[in-house]
Amino acid sequence: MNETSAPVASSDAATATQIEISDEIGGIVRAYETQTAVESAPRLDYPPYRSSILRHPTKDLRHADPEAVERYGPVFGEHEIDPLESDLTVQHDGEPIGERIVVTGRVTDGDGRPVAGQLVEVWQANAAGRYIHKRDQHPAPVDPHFTGAGRCLTARDGSYRFTTIKPGPYPWKNHHNAWRPAHIHFSLFGTDFTQRLVTQMYFPGDPLFALDPIYQSIVDPSARDRLVATYDHGVTQHEWATGYRWDIVLSGGTRTWTEQDER
Repeated sequence: MNETSAPVASSDAATATQIEISDEIGGIVRAYETQTAVESAPRLDYPPYRSSILRHPTKDLRHADPEAVERYGPVFGEHEIDPLESDLTVQHDGEPIGERIVVTGRVTDGDGRPVAGQLVEVWQANAAGRYIHKRDQHPAPVDPHFTGAGRCLTARDGSYRFTTIKPGPYPWKNHHNAWRPAHIHFSLFGTDFTQRLVTQMYFPGDPLFALDPIYQSIVDPSARDRLVATYDHGVTQHEWATGYRWDIVLSGGTRTWTEQDER
């Protein structure tokens, strides 16, 4: 190693401070502001997101035969989706702890046409920011009345609707004192197993947005904004739940960012 060369960012857990991460994010923002090309997709190699240093793809994706994938992939039918699966607050005997919310919106193509019969799946942390997963060792309580997963099919107008608990932020080991903004993961399967969109929905006004390298890996501000739901008082229910609206666009210039987008 050349002793005079600049230090290389490490993917080791929690070796950088938030100030160092924020400085790196700021440098990328300033560089992006000088370019003319718009980047609406996340950067796969985004050094402030430490895991991307060693894990991001560097070669062309291996293209699989879509027909062969269909022969071996899982299959679901519309009859297997129960309407109660869209309510994440009724999956156990007791009431989950936290702010009850309704999240609704429409799934459309790039021309605004509704996508009906679309399987929409969600998973999330509980109100304390804890997932039910053996690798989640965050010392926050597990809610015995909240699993944090649900699914539904879009209606003829492309609409979906979930009742759930607002997730809490949680720490992760990207760097020292790193916290992720509250978010809900979304997965949409198309008509084929190879057609899948995975993304995240955030909540408006989260103070962690500027500090989070995953959120900031989408360098274009307008593309990031499309991941943030809108509080909608028309969706809010009297003495029951607050409401948020978030639309998902599958194609076109305003499409929703995906976690494994093509480059």
